[in-house]
Amino acid sequence: MSVRILTLLPLLLFIFSSCIEKDLYRGKETNDSDDSEETISGSYEAYLYPFGNEIKNPVIEILIETNGNLDLDKVDTEIPVLKYNKSWLFLLTQDDCKHAAYSRTWAAINGRPVSGSLVLPNGSEPELYYDARQLYFGDTPPDSYLVGKTLGSTDGAGNEVRFHFSTTIASEEEWMHAKTIVDKGFTDNYYRFYMKSGLIWENVKEMLNYGTGIAFHDVLTESVNNADSIAKHYIIAQDSILKNLNGRGCKFLAEPNGNKTYITAATGYKPIQTITLQNGGIKLYPFQVKNDLAGSLIERVFYSPDENLKQNIQSLVKEKQENRGAIAIGVHGTGKDWVDFLIWLNNNFGKDGDDSVWFPNQEEYYEYNYYRIHSIITKTISGNALKITIPLPSGQYFYYPSITLNLKGLTDGNIKSIQANDAVSGLSHADYKEGTMINVDCRQFLKEHAEHYVEVYENNKSKTGLNDAIYFVNMLKDSQRKEALMERLK
Repeated sequence: MSVRILTLLPLLLFIFSSCIEKDLYRGKETNDSDDSEETISGSYEAYLYPFGNEIKNPVIEILIETNGNLDLDKVDTEIPVLKYNKSWLFLLTQDDCKHAAYSRTWAAINGRPVSGSLVLPNGSEPELYYDARQLYFGDTPPDSYLVGKTLGSTDGAGNEVRFHFSTTIASEEEWMHAKTIVDKGFTDNYYRFYMKSGLIWENVKEMLNYGTGIAFHDVLTESVNNADSIAKHYIIAQDSILKNLNGRGCKFLAEPNGNKTYITAATGYKPIQTITLQNGGIKLYPFQVKNDLAGSLIERVFYSPDENLKQNIQSLVKEKQENRGAIAIGVHGTGKDWVDFLIWLNNNFGKDGDDSVWFPNQEEYYEYNYYRIHSIITKTISGNALKITIPLPSGQYFYYPSITLNLKGLTDGNIKSIQANDAVSGLSHADYKEGTMINVDCRQFLKEHAEHYVEVYENNKSKTGLNDAIYFVNMLKDSQRKEALMERLK
């Protein structure tokens, strides 16, 4: 080899390696953060509602002033079986901490772009996904499309309540810390949109803010048939969840792979309070439930989003209410077929249909039923005023202190005013078939949560940002602060 070639060799190697490094960076998943390609001023910081500081054991006090045209002694009170007086229950759990849980399921429900089917010049059709950071900077797959609306029901008083599902998370896995590449406008390849190993923490945080629930699933043990080993990993996984979600814990297990050893381990780990099985368990009939369901093993079925599922739902709603079993579904990946199904559910039984379905995550349903069973309602009458007091007894890792209260025999026309104590942050009311329903929310930081999304809208002025801001502000009870936030959205 000549001296000249030896002299040029290091330079050629440097140039070659530099080209490879740049090409690998373009859209490839990496563990090194580099925001140099981000096109919006400022940096992205994942916001999370302060679940770790949520109120415990709130006491609801509601004062209702009436027009004096009825006997308040005859007004009965109850927490109905399903929130918002809905007539059937839909539960959806997405297993395996799938990337699609964010950019397919959550995205479709919340009016975000959904990736379709990209066909490359070589004829391949790669499945494309995105992360919260990419969405923030407008860097989404080229085949993305919009559903055109959000998907959900109402609270019975005209306010939107979006569908809430559950996702399992793999909190022991390092890939949940994977960084996101933002490279808006780069089209030579789309590696940055290829499916990650699973959800990353930034995506989970955004999903939680909108009502998605979380669940344990697989743990990183080599002894999947050893209950003691699994139980130890529940503790490790919980510590990771608490650390990465600022004190937000997990109380829900979605059994993985039909492995009953996970169930055995869960019975000795008190934070796990609600469980859904891949096979077996009890068929949940909400209107027949007489206990708090703590530790109950709830059946779910892995459906395809096809005509059979639709026919099952259509047959269900023809049953008497007390005989309507919950539609409890498990899924893995979700594509356009599931997006289309969720649209169908919204259009037929949600806010754009007959508005009969309650679609919470399983944690939320568990808490609501727990409050229904354990809360003691006290009624005090003074002249034409009715005072209702309801303590909500919190369990460990409870984050949904919210109920519907029915006042049988008291119509909206009999009410002059409704006032609530400071423990109540959200309140709406309307007539229902037997009287008046009052929806009460005691989340401690609901006002700050709404203000955050108002600020997001003020910074980006997007239609989606406006819809979200209105959505969260409408959750608040009437107040000067609520009026001020609405004024900022005009």
